Amino acid sequence: MSGAGVPDFFYREALRLGYVARSAFKLLQMQNKHKLITRGSAVLDLGCAPGAWLQVACQSLGPLKDGGSVVGIDLKQKGFKVVLSDMCPLVSGVPTRDAALSTELGMRALGVAVGRAAWGDAVDGSSEDSNDDDGVLQIGGSLIIKLLESEDVREFNQICKPLFRKTSWLRPKATRPSSREIYLICQDLQRRT
Repeated sequence: MSGAGVPDFFYREALRLGYVARSAFKLLQMQNKHKLITRGSAVLDLGCAPGAWLQVACQSLGPLKDGGSVVGIDLKQKGFKVVLSDMCPLVSGVPTRDAALSTELGMRALGVAVGRAAWGDAVDGSSEDSNDDDGVLQIGGSLIIKLLESEDVREFNQICKPLFRKTSWLRPKATRPSSREIYLICQDLQRRT
């Protein structure tokens, strides 16, 4: 719609062509000019709601046989039952540095899942925003985070405990003996009061 609330050309054209929003034409113009998304590309769309750019990106990948993938995430998508984080920093060989980087990645995953305000509450009792909708994990959902064993993992668990009904640690049998990887399994995200 135009600023005046009257359906304009792009709004009507989006409806006609089956796009969920007029913003599809923004990416189409960029794609036509710069050809950024090629057959078989891997594409990550941050801030993907309502999904028009996802539609254009998928169309730009070409036939399924060429491969490629499009993943979108948006903080408006409050609907993930499970969030998985198998992220690990590029290991430097300095255990304290690697553990600190691993904890930082874990905190980022926690922030995406439950929102920064939620874990801010757990860390220091403060909250910038009491809105439950600032993370992508739905109430009752689960989160798995890979961390490197260190002194900090106990603190990390203490941050997660008030947010979830149950937290537990697992070192899978498939983990190499020389690895310091450990997984924090957080179950049943609780509604904040």
